[in-house]
Amino acid sequence: MLIFRKTAGVFANPPKRNVYGFLRRLRVCPGALSPPKLVLGIETSCDDTAAAVVDETGRVWGEAMHSQTEVHLKTGGIVPPVAQQLHRENIERIVEEALSASRVSPRDLSAIATTVKPGLALSLGVGLAFSLQLVNQFKKPFIPIHHMEAHALTIRLTNKVEFPFLVLLISGGHCLLALVRGVADFLLLGKSLDIAPGDMLDKVARRLSLISRPEYSTMSGGKAMEHLAKEGNRFHFTLSPPMQNAKNCNFSFTGLQHVIDKLIKRKEKEEGIEKGQILSSAADIAAAVQHVTACHLATRTHRALLFCKQRALLPPANAVLVSFARSPASSGSLPRVVSGGVASNLYIRSALEMVANAAQCTLLCPPPRLCTDNGVMIAWNGIERLRAGLGILHDVEDFRYEPKCPLGVDISEEVAEAAIKVPQLKMTI
Repeated sequence: MLIFRKTAGVFANPPKRNVYGFLRRLRVCPGALSPPKLVLGIETSCDDTAAAVVDETGRVWGEAMHSQTEVHLKTGGIVPPVAQQLHRENIERIVEEALSASRVSPRDLSAIATTVKPGLALSLGVGLAFSLQLVNQFKKPFIPIHHMEAHALTIRLTNKVEFPFLVLLISGGHCLLALVRGVADFLLLGKSLDIAPGDMLDKVARRLSLISRPEYSTMSGGKAMEHLAKEGNRFHFTLSPPMQNAKNCNFSFTGLQHVIDKLIKRKEKEEGIEKGQILSSAADIAAAVQHVTACHLATRTHRALLFCKQRALLPPANAVLVSFARSPASSGSLPRVVSGGVASNLYIRSALEMVANAAQCTLLCPPPRLCTDNGVMIAWNGIERLRAGLGILHDVEDFRYEPKCPLGVDISEEVAEAAIKVPQLKMTI
């Protein structure tokens, strides 16, 4: 393990990397190899403090993370000042652990990449302030990262995916469909008009008082809903997907949440229980909610794929598309990637797989550990931008974070004007 002496909360005089000593022991001439490009990624956009070192080949040299989940579960949601304080208490340790695990000195980094938008203002501020101290101390280039861009490009770390490809990003705080034409080149096809699906599922879980059940007390609301839904029958309750008459790729979950609240209130009255107690029909409600959420996501994604086909925004050549698949793609298939925390929901993934098959498209999903917020995706986004020569800053004076920031060029109105009718798929999950 590497030990760092700290001065004013920042690394001071860290030991030099021992890579060349390692090469000498292997009898490899250090001069025969070019040092790899190494980027330190730092993530504090919400409630996870994370850091990682990744090289240009996609190899993860070291990573570390501190989750605040248990703390926020007790308060029923993320409290920004609490998240900020926890980031402050853990960020130096997490960065040290990532560097120690990677056996890399800050002096040997090619750049430092950090999430600066979008996210919770108080959380973003902690990561940015700490990163700029490192940047100024070690005179390294700084690469500001868009959190959603990092999620979208993660698939290129794990799979040989070329541009362009369609991405569906679904999480607790975001929900959007975008065509990724290149690093920092996105066309936004649709987004949530109100809350994200993960937020809606968390709210329903709280309304069902799932945290009162020991087996769900340490789970996020969305994860608890997924587990409970396995015990239920979705056919016991009929919930209609939102925006069925709107021929666009936008999402909406607030109206659905209100309908579910009314349903729960009615069932509580029927069963004669007080708010806070658990309904006997909770599993059936969870199953119905999960199903209607999956249907809504699937329909909008299907329309986005059809729009891209209609406008020839994705290449039809098999030779290009085979590289997007874990296995050979079928004729005329299109690349599509789903990412984000809610993407770990297996039921939702199954619904999207059906859409992919119907649209002759290959569905790719990053491994679960890279679907949540993490330092690896930030470091990899830094590598992508470093290679492309985009957004690399050498002067960071007066640099600011952005709590709210769109992704790419919004063409959602153009999608709506196309008014593409989506064929109905039978969701046999």
